[in-house]
Amino acid sequence: MDTTSSLYGILYTFSSSLLYPVVIILLLLVLFSLVLIGEFLSEYAKRNRDMKNLESCCLEVRDRLTEKSFGTAADGLRNLKQNFMVTSFAKEAAAHLEKNTIPAIEWLSQEYEIKMAKRLEQTRIVATIAPMLGLMGTLIPLGPALIGLSQGDIVQLANNLMIAFATTVVGLFAGTIAYVLTQVRKRWYWQDMADIDYILDTLEVSE
Repeated sequence: MDTTSSLYGILYTFSSSLLYPVVIILLLLVLFSLVLIGEFLSEYAKRNRDMKNLESCCLEVRDRLTEKSFGTAADGLRNLKQNFMVTSFAKEAAAHLEKNTIPAIEWLSQEYEIKMAKRLEQTRIVATIAPMLGLMGTLIPLGPALIGLSQGDIVQLANNLMIAFATTVVGLFAGTIAYVLTQVRKRWYWQDMADIDYILDTLEVSE
């Protein structure tokens, strides 16, 4: 019986000691989610997908590659006016195109795909762990709350329940923001990768 009581005491002490780290991490996640909203709005303001410009530039690049004029074809890539990721890829690809190193451009496209995945990882992680931490913040104070209820200490019961409900709301708030940003960015990056693939298909003429 003493051993069982000791084990329960260790579990209770360990779980109780996690409350403050959980609350601090939740507050940091909320601040981080607000920062992510700012980054999202900034990225949204810079998005400019112009299909006509993409098609005309790719046709020009294809014609120049048919003539084996790699320098002029590279200039055509630099004239692309698309979303930030696509424009950045086109400028870096133009430098490789001038040297006629098409395999390097294919490798570059894979690097951009990884870069997009990394940006999605941030919001995915927040969307996953914020509700988990919110649940931890809900369950941890329930022990002291039940103790306060058994002892008739209404103040202790109310304080712990307040912490439990607050951590739940904060965790869901941060998780919801991160989930929405993840879904919208995922669609954006699918579009960007489709445009990059179109550019790669255009460059296959030189092979």
